[in-house]
Amino acid sequence: MPQDLDHLQGTWLVTSLELDGQSLPESLHAEARITVTGPRFQSTGMGAVYEGTLRLDETQTPAHLDMHFEAGPETGNTNLAIYELAGATWRLCLATRGNTRPTSFATTPGSGIALETLTRDTPGASARQPAEATPVPEPSPSAGEPVTELGGKWTMVSGIVDGKQLDPSTAGFVKRVTQGSKTTISAGPQTMLQFEFTADPSASPKAIDYRHTAGPIKGKTQLGIYEFEGALLRIHMAAAGEARPTEFTPPPGSKSSFTIWKKA
Repeated sequence: MPQDLDHLQGTWLVTSLELDGQSLPESLHAEARITVTGPRFQSTGMGAVYEGTLRLDETQTPAHLDMHFEAGPETGNTNLAIYELAGATWRLCLATRGNTRPTSFATTPGSGIALETLTRDTPGASARQPAEATPVPEPSPSAGEPVTELGGKWTMVSGIVDGKQLDPSTAGFVKRVTQGSKTTISAGPQTMLQFEFTADPSASPKAIDYRHTAGPIKGKTQLGIYEFEGALLRIHMAAAGEARPTEFTPPPGSKSSFTIWKKA
């Protein structure tokens, strides 16, 4: 087994994630991890399970890594990457689309390049111990069946997540697909969130509840509001465990998410 592949054996926690020149909030990768066993990898905690094989070339500068996906949403695809190892830290810079390998550990708007920093997970001393469970408020009792006007494919126009405004090029990379009562949100090829929802269009403002079925807040519920402004869909979701917003302006310091979408 090549020396670097031997070093990669085990589980690594994603401690930072940058995409298209934008650092993504920790809440989107809080449970993300990559486990390497022999030449195989499994990536979890980002809304879906990805599995495949790694191929390393340590003779290159920077070192090359190919991730070939054999299970999950990216089955059949190969992401070209560069990497570096320093003790318990692994930096991975990969192209999420196309056949051009990154040449430096940096991302730029519209590049489709992701930069991840991972830290080795030490048994019994995980870098991120699970947080204490927060009581989740009950969904709105008046919530009804999913609203058909929310269905289909949407592209993000703008977003504020954890108080941070997303760069326009990063926002445009985020897609939302709703079929029936199920929604998947992805950034490029990476699934970020999956949830089931109920909505009450008779409320004022219209109410919507998410029950997360995969991703960093799996099993938790978010309460939100939504409205249509012409052809745009505006959604303001409270952080898991917090009260439903009452307006479409996130207050300073809020951990809520306010996003605007257009039909793809």
